[in-house]
Amino acid sequence: MTNWTDSDIPSQCGRTAVVTGTGGLGLETALALARAGASVILAGRNPSKGAAAIDRIRHDVVNANVWFEELDLANLDSIAAFGKHLHSSFDSIDLLINNAGVMAPPDRKMTADHFELQFGTNYLGHFALTAQLLPLLCNGNYPRIVTLSSVAARSGAIDFDDLQSGRSYKPMVAYGQSKLACLMFSLELQRRSDVAGWGIQSIAAHPGVSRTDLLPNGAGAQSVVGIIRRYLWFLFQPAAQGALPTLFAATSPQAQGGAYYGPDRFGETRGYPSAAKLPPQALDLEVAIRLWEESERLTGALFSLEEIQNSSVADKRNISLH
Repeated sequence: MTNWTDSDIPSQCGRTAVVTGTGGLGLETALALARAGASVILAGRNPSKGAAAIDRIRHDVVNANVWFEELDLANLDSIAAFGKHLHSSFDSIDLLINNAGVMAPPDRKMTADHFELQFGTNYLGHFALTAQLLPLLCNGNYPRIVTLSSVAARSGAIDFDDLQSGRSYKPMVAYGQSKLACLMFSLELQRRSDVAGWGIQSIAAHPGVSRTDLLPNGAGAQSVVGIIRRYLWFLFQPAAQGALPTLFAATSPQAQGGAYYGPDRFGETRGYPSAAKLPPQALDLEVAIRLWEESERLTGALFSLEEIQNSSVADKRNISLH
């Protein structure tokens, strides 16, 4: 995969992709997939930004088959409505990119369902969305689910005693937890797909340190990280470069289910797609299973296809949850 770029993407004609997030990495990911021939559903909560993103893609890609659908990952009702709409419109989906996110708001904010905003949007929202779309993905052609993590996952920890940061809110601690949860979800999803025979490849990716609006939109333009992003922009790689690990995971025949990809240079902060180093805490199976079960409880989302209705992954692995 040496110096892999979007020019190495194989034809995506005949494939239908859902990409969450209308700016930055999401836009660049959708643009590259549309250029490769995929039909792309770009999902986000702001119709104006969605329309602008669609216009940009159609300007760059003649006859692009791309459209916007409204989806608020901070609202379980919106996720359910989005899933219902797609089930009524499609028999199958081939690719889901769990990309959208929020980063480091200085004050603790809550989702519509009373989750801490970062944990609720970055992780629980995508957990619920994946459950909604799982039957469509199982009907897909070599389906893949790519979930975005972050270099911040390295310092992340899952605090079951304070998942919603109600006792102590530190912006980057909460962000690191949400992105570690995304990574653990991706790994656990592959394990469950293998056990249940879903035929889905679940792959994690991270963009390194990329030039997007995630920092100023979250922490604020006048925050320390916002100022760093504005005045030290040259330290951040372009969003199109940051999207490459996601695109590799989504399209390359070399990408493996259960793997994790990120940039290959300067401590995985920039460069071309390569295997990323998994933080040790991401490999804790007991935490992964407990997190999955707690996520089902919080969201009401169940990964309950017929194949697993009468069995549990934990039992099949003989892993104690005590």
